[in-house]
Amino acid sequence: MFGEIIEDRMRLYSAGVMAKTWWLKVTNKFPLIQTDEYVVMPNHFHGIINIVGAAPSGRPIPGNTNNKLGQPHRVAPTVGDVVNWFKTMTTNQYIRGVRQNGWPPFPDRLWQRNYYEHIIRNEDELNRFRRYIADNPCNWQTDKENPDVTS
Repeated sequence: MFGEIIEDRMRLYSAGVMAKTWWLKVTNKFPLIQTDEYVVMPNHFHGIINIVGAAPSGRPIPGNTNNKLGQPHRVAPTVGDVVNWFKTMTTNQYIRGVRQNGWPPFPDRLWQRNYYEHIIRNEDELNRFRRYIADNPCNWQTDKENPDVTS
């Protein structure tokens, strides 16, 4: 739905460009989020997000003097907030693409109901996940998400 792998590289269809565009807007919607490595795949998406500027619990830091009296504290969004927003925006845009541009309709849901998340705890782990994401198109022929791969 989002593109195809040609010579180990992802070639985005219009729907893939749309998904990429919404991913790049995540930081506009959520100023306390930084995006990192990502890849749009033919039928799924991988991306790394970094929540910045919030207490580890996601709650405002007590005694924070950056907030003026009467103004709400800035609370960082959760991973779920970001993923849900991304899925909502891309699903709505994809439905418009089906109606207006003849994109292939999707059965039931565009995205799986849940998502995989992992807390990256150090630079080595971050680099390992970045490499995994960057290499995903090269590994498409053996990817369990590839419908052409037999079990």
